[in-house]
Amino acid sequence: MKLVSSGSRRFVLLAPAQCAVPASFTGVQSDSSRHQDLLFEMQELRGRVYLEDGAIRPDELLDGRHSVDVDGESWHLLILNEHQQVRGCIRCRQHSTDIDPQELAVSNSALARSIEWRGPLENALLEEFEIARRRGCDLAEAGGLALDQEIRGTTEALRLVLAIYALTELLGGVVGLSTVTQRHCSASILRRIGGRPLESDGLQLPPYYDPKYDCQMEVMRFYSWDPNPRYRIWVNEIKAELAETCVLTRQSHRQHAYRAYASSRGLR
Repeated sequence: MKLVSSGSRRFVLLAPAQCAVPASFTGVQSDSSRHQDLLFEMQELRGRVYLEDGAIRPDELLDGRHSVDVDGESWHLLILNEHQQVRGCIRCRQHSTDIDPQELAVSNSALARSIEWRGPLENALLEEFEIARRRGCDLAEAGGLALDQEIRGTTEALRLVLAIYALTELLGGVVGLSTVTQRHCSASILRRIGGRPLESDGLQLPPYYDPKYDCQMEVMRFYSWDPNPRYRIWVNEIKAELAETCVLTRQSHRQHAYRAYASSRGLR
């Protein structure tokens, strides 16, 4: 069985600012204007969906957009419909293992402010850092998931979450971390395809209520190389698709070529 995309919908990737896009992506296009237009449209989608869910207040929007500081430093995977409108999105922010764990979003979660669970969360993060170092891979934080009503309950929603595994494999493999809402079964979907709650000395960290988003959340991890085996064939299919998907950057062709050259040689 193949998990196929609707013929009227397609993926588009927005690359982070100042990023050397890996050679594993063949559809790179330098178009600052189109990149910004899609970024703003994605933020409008998030703003509308999160407002409807009660996850944010109207005063947290900027001209109707849910804009956060990490957007410019992250990969954004978008689903566009037949009218080239953004109907789904998810964010992936890549980190080296040199980052201070306190800079991670999970370290600023409501669970991190719990006297009982602050220590176990810190310990659990150190365990994940050690796994990444042993494998010689990066860390990544996934978030910013939003689905328009048009694609909720369709295979596109599942494809978007599976695509995080495919994307992070194309980025070289990662230990993934995420604070995941239980709204719309997001946490259960990630668990079904291979995600697990963070653990500290074998003890799973519990779900928790986050007053900022007014919902139950879970701190979860996923390994790009280890999806649920039943979904591996679909991850591989999406990985092949993403390798040829349009990747929009804000850089000129010359800037992108230099950054790719410098990155391949360990230069800055």
